Amino acid sequence: MSLPTVKGVGTYYKEYGDHNKRHVLFIHGLGASSLAWRDIPDALSKYLHAIAVDLIGFGISEKPESADYTIKGLSKFIVDFLVERIEIRKQKHKKISIVGHSLGGYIAAQVAIENKDLIERIVLIDSSGLLDGPTPLLRDYRVAATDINPITRYEKVKRVLEDLYAGPSRLLPVVVDLFDYVIDKPGAKRAFIVAFDNSTTTQIEREGFRQIKDIPCLILWGEKDNLIPIEYYYRFKQALPNAKYEIIADAGHAPFVEKPALLYEKLRTFLIEDDTIMQS
Repeated sequence: MSLPTVKGVGTYYKEYGDHNKRHVLFIHGLGASSLAWRDIPDALSKYLHAIAVDLIGFGISEKPESADYTIKGLSKFIVDFLVERIEIRKQKHKKISIVGHSLGGYIAAQVAIENKDLIERIVLIDSSGLLDGPTPLLRDYRVAATDINPITRYEKVKRVLEDLYAGPSRLLPVVVDLFDYVIDKPGAKRAFIVAFDNSTTTQIEREGFRQIKDIPCLILWGEKDNLIPIEYYYRFKQALPNAKYEIIADAGHAPFVEKPALLYEKLRTFLIEDDTIMQS
């Protein structure tokens, strides 16, 4: 499969809707891919030009051993992607909204901090960026993903992914299969480890939050998130008090998977309503 490139690295992404509409980019979490968003980008394409991308090192995108998989490196990749592939600086709509989940939330915030001129709105869903270190389930996730024995790895990954949901039975077997398939690709484990270790041991700085305090921001959190527990939702609330906050009941770490209709409506409302309404 021949992929379009960003700085010479094959990058998978999918676009939905009219390129002349306002843009929204979806950034997935650690170990996931653009498929995690299911039908939400397509549904939003009625109103917006939606883009879902596989970060380098993840999903179908290439996984160079030499790539920088830290938050700084991945945020630079996103900016390069927007400039090269979406041609954001040449468009009528020269700003973009970003929806980021978990690791993708941290990346979205970093992109906004360093490129405020490009960002219209931000949505952070169960985001990293304020962790003191890996939580117990995050540590289990790292151990599971890096297990070199395919049989034991599959079972460990399955148990961890089940724990990401408020209801373990909501996990589709294909999600485990896809993770297992991708993590065996050359370079995938290194990408996972570097991104994991960096994102769980660094934090968004106070000055960074000051940089983005005037950008309309929605922060959503699954009430039963076991990976990045809800206490971190309240940490974001202290660090970024101007944002809009909502807790999603009966949902774990990926509420857009467990409550897709509800999440779609919250995203649609936030991304499309006037700034005056959002700031009220």
